[in-house]
Amino acid sequence: MQPVENFAPRVLAWFDEHGRKSLPWQENKTPYRVWISEIMLQQTQVTTVIPYYHKFMTSFPTVEALAEAEQDEVLAHWSGLGYYARARNMHKAAKMLVDEFDSEFPQTVEGVCELPGIGRSTAAAILSISRGVQAAILDGNVKRVLARFHAVPTWPGDKKTENAMWELAECYMPNERCGDYTQAMMDLGATLCTRSKPQCLLCPLQDDCQARLTQDPTQFPIRKPKKSAKPEKSIQLLVLMNQQGQWLLEKRPSTGIWGGLWSLPELAFDESVVLHIEQRFATQVEAVTPLSPFRHTFSHYHLDISPSHIQIADTKLVMEGEKYQWFSQQDAMAQGLPAPVRSILEQLNN
Repeated sequence: MQPVENFAPRVLAWFDEHGRKSLPWQENKTPYRVWISEIMLQQTQVTTVIPYYHKFMTSFPTVEALAEAEQDEVLAHWSGLGYYARARNMHKAAKMLVDEFDSEFPQTVEGVCELPGIGRSTAAAILSISRGVQAAILDGNVKRVLARFHAVPTWPGDKKTENAMWELAECYMPNERCGDYTQAMMDLGATLCTRSKPQCLLCPLQDDCQARLTQDPTQFPIRKPKKSAKPEKSIQLLVLMNQQGQWLLEKRPSTGIWGGLWSLPELAFDESVVLHIEQRFATQVEAVTPLSPFRHTFSHYHLDISPSHIQIADTKLVMEGEKYQWFSQQDAMAQGLPAPVRSILEQLNN
């Protein structure tokens, strides 16, 4: 894979005319604001992120405000974006920035990578966009552009291939307008060099693009070698409602799936709901209403969920603590909830 001349100038010329320049995080491009946007944009579409970003920045306008917030508050603002480890790491990183770096981002990619949840590409994006540092990125969009431009014959996730693509990314990084170039490469991948139906005739790199010469650019990047089918797991989620119309939520452990979020009490698919509640919560069940089962898919397995709405007799016997808490229906919806749990409660709340 040999670098091609005039790569960056063509990308920048295209960006000047067609690039995205009015996204909310492109105003007042501080390291903090760029960081929040970069983390939110991981695995998430721009149109989805924008309202979350506005709300998040209103509540946490500075790294100090984020560091001082309770984790529950941060997770509540993240609820619906998924991949909640991003929010937990962001909160940890904010505390680290305040406590160890006097609220200032480090000056180097290596320094920024010391913060929880920030890898090489994200660190480079933060520094190049906010400070103009000459640091190349290699996110999903850039990988796709480079893999097609050079018709890379192997999967980009392969370590040897990835290292070669990092070399290309660094080679193409210009000496000037580093932030614009970083944004331009992300825009090119997001708007023209898309996964399906790439708009090659509008691309500034079309004349030298090796994938375009194959007549089917969507062959690239080479797909990840297939694994066996995702495993499946089945659970029941219980919406316990007391005589006051409150719902019982359960605090998830800080690590693992839905870590740190408020969820619904869970039990195995083949357990008896009534027996479980009477034994676990020492209260009587007045009525059980099965709700529609559904499947929620994670990156590594399928989760089949069978929810039930349960009216219980006596709230006093269900003790509150760090793990369990009764919420009014309105307050419950304001907590940081996993998307499947929020969907269940929204159906009951309507």
